[in-house]
Amino acid sequence: MNSIYFKNIFRFILLVLIQVFLLKQIYLGEGFLRSFYFIVYPLFILLLPFNIPRPALLLLSFLIGIIVDYNYMSLGVHASASVFTAFFRQPTLRLLEPKGGYNLNFSPTKARMGWAWFTRYVSIMMLIHLLFYFSMEIFTPYYIGQVLQRTMASFIVSVGLIFILQAIFNPRE
Repeated sequence: MNSIYFKNIFRFILLVLIQVFLLKQIYLGEGFLRSFYFIVYPLFILLLPFNIPRPALLLLSFLIGIIVDYNYMSLGVHASASVFTAFFRQPTLRLLEPKGGYNLNFSPTKARMGWAWFTRYVSIMMLIHLLFYFSMEIFTPYYIGQVLQRTMASFIVSVGLIFILQAIFNPRE
């Protein structure tokens, strides 16, 4: 059991460091290129064990979001998007549940669930996260086109980075 805690603490710290010290610094330019945001910290929420209690899931999601908010000097946008993502984690897992069910002692990783399942899971969850994040960042329906543009552009690069991180670190738990 301590191994699960250690891996998740390590993953939390690593993803925050990557997000804050590496990805925050990337600037692609003006125009359409400004639509690309690199967001990988939700991977922490996605890889928490299946059996994590909902209050702990929401609290950890808020914690990672507020730490990113502090470093981005934003006013709770990342925290609210993280909690929103955590809120939809269980329904998404139920939607994608295989016929044999889940082994509740493990995490939903590509190594345990396979590439096809993991791709669907990450895609759904990142779309939820990014759409909510950009909706809250802009906070007006007047710019729905900009919200959708940023969501799709960021979805492509963020999911790509998540798969690269999975290939590099290849978590087994």
